[in-house]
Amino acid sequence: MNEKVLFDTDIGSDIDDALALAYLLKEPRCELLGITTVTSFPEQRAAMCSVICRHAGRPDIPIHVGAPQALMTELVQKTADQAVAAAAWDHASFAKDNTAIEFLYRNIAAHPGEITLLAVGPMTNVALLFMAHPEAPAMLKRLVLMCGRFGGGGAEWNARNDSHAAAVVYGNFSQSRPPLHYSCGLDVTTQCTMERDECRRKFAEYPILAPIRDFAEVWFERSPRVTFHDPLAAVSVFDPEVCGWHDVRIVVSTTPPTNGVTVPFYTGTDLPHKIGETVDSARFFERYFSTLAR
Repeated sequence: MNEKVLFDTDIGSDIDDALALAYLLKEPRCELLGITTVTSFPEQRAAMCSVICRHAGRPDIPIHVGAPQALMTELVQKTADQAVAAAAWDHASFAKDNTAIEFLYRNIAAHPGEITLLAVGPMTNVALLFMAHPEAPAMLKRLVLMCGRFGGGGAEWNARNDSHAAAVVYGNFSQSRPPLHYSCGLDVTTQCTMERDECRRKFAEYPILAPIRDFAEVWFERSPRVTFHDPLAAVSVFDPEVCGWHDVRIVVSTTPPTNGVTVPFYTGTDLPHKIGETVDSARFFERYFSTLAR
């Protein structure tokens, strides 16, 4: 059965967003209804999505610009470094107007109980959606996030960049919830890594990754490896057993110095969130690259 997916992304900072989008475009069970971009320079991030979609032969997929700022705090993520590499590739141009929120809602309202919202950036767009349309969470089929660190330690990047938005999305202030709410956090994503030289060799095998190879070179200027955070969340939509999940209740801190820390509670009757606690990394890589080869 095909899955209707909306993809919310901060593509252009880490390289993993682009890799997740490539996977969604190649996954035969994915009916990608649209893409929304979030955080600083979302119009540049939208152009990068356009590059990948056009290269994949899917210029028809709607792409909408979302929120450029966090709800209440200054952004930590201030640039979209990889956007410079988009200039060499065919892409659409985008205005700065935020059209993402209403685009998301129109699709969710048109397909109640059918859509997976896959969000892999700061949670600003999703929080704005849930605040503007409080009925929207319950109208989803499921919400799948790349967000959080649940085994202790500091805040994960997406939660830290807009902790107030993360708190909204985890339902800290609302009783309206998605029927299913999954989170792939750092506890599992950091087990899915590949060193720079191996990435270069591997990425060259798959034509869909041609523009992403250019984006990756910008990433490699500051990192010697790729961690497949967002691709793991994407693969888990179609192969949930790639991770072992635990039912918890997540509370997000919104006050310094712990803003963005995601605290799991394991006891009680109200455990609405599923967090990835284990991952089969070999299974993930097999699923990911075999899909790109289609």
